[in-house]
Amino acid sequence: MTADRRRFIGTSFALGAIAASGRAFAQASGQVVHMVVPFASGGVQDILARSISTELGLALGQTVLVENRAGAGGTVGTGYVAKAAPASNTMVMAAASHNIAGTLYTKLSYDPQKDFAPIAHIGTADYVLMIHADVPAKTVAEYIRHAKANPGKLNYATSGVGSATHLAMAYFNGKAGIDVVHIPLKATGEAINEVISGRAQAVIAASIGALAFANDARVRLIGVTSTQRSKYLPSVPTIAESGLPGYRFDSWFGLLGPAGTPPAQIAKVNAAVGKLLEDPVILERLDKQGIRPQAMSAGDFGKLLATDYVRMAEVVKASGATVE
Repeated sequence: MTADRRRFIGTSFALGAIAASGRAFAQASGQVVHMVVPFASGGVQDILARSISTELGLALGQTVLVENRAGAGGTVGTGYVAKAAPASNTMVMAAASHNIAGTLYTKLSYDPQKDFAPIAHIGTADYVLMIHADVPAKTVAEYIRHAKANPGKLNYATSGVGSATHLAMAYFNGKAGIDVVHIPLKATGEAINEVISGRAQAVIAASIGALAFANDARVRLIGVTSTQRSKYLPSVPTIAESGLPGYRFDSWFGLLGPAGTPPAQIAKVNAAVGKLLEDPVILERLDKQGIRPQAMSAGDFGKLLATDYVRMAEVVKASGATVE
């Protein structure tokens, strides 16, 4: 072995040791923030978490690690955060499915309201009803008529039992009075792929996952779930106006910590997220994901969560869905 080679190996080993000791020091001193995504990689919350994690870490002066803990419609990862130590710098990237679980599941290892501390609201997203191109329908009304004529023969894909994609479609089916089979998966991206391939006929996906397929000939986007047309898909009518009056579904996105998270920690993260939502680079990134950004205080976020919990309980009841 040459002298240069020995020096290279020695230097590499030393750098590796320094990096390892640095990581150990950061973890020991609480400098690592764990952002848990309760769904698989490639899903809506995963994309959002990874799109802000680096900048959030810089704003906090800490390392933000995104961790996927998927399972049971997001309740596995969410339950993990509920049981985390309050001062552990652990948060969950939560969405509407967080509140949905409180009513949908007859047994839940945590309380979506009492076991969490609101930290930072990030924004809101609408959802889109996407169907495979082979389905003989170009409007919501036509899709409903086709489903009624073929009870139990169509299916829809979701990112898992209890997820927002599940309840959005279950609510749609209940309100429309149609019988469509549920195909639960682990992420919105997987659900969309099932529809693109034709193995599933429909999915209601958040704009963040659907926008890339707006001009894809393999699928049709036939209705948005908001009460007004989306600026991201201006040519697509709302579901309410195109065949199912009164239908509405959207989702907030935000960071929650375990109950008892120190106020100083909450204030620090909330302020950092607020600054991110003023950054043109971050705003452009969120815009491409179909997310309408909105910073708010932790207190106001808590009020939104309480109101949304009641609304989602009504949606769950109307959908007729339940999970043992």
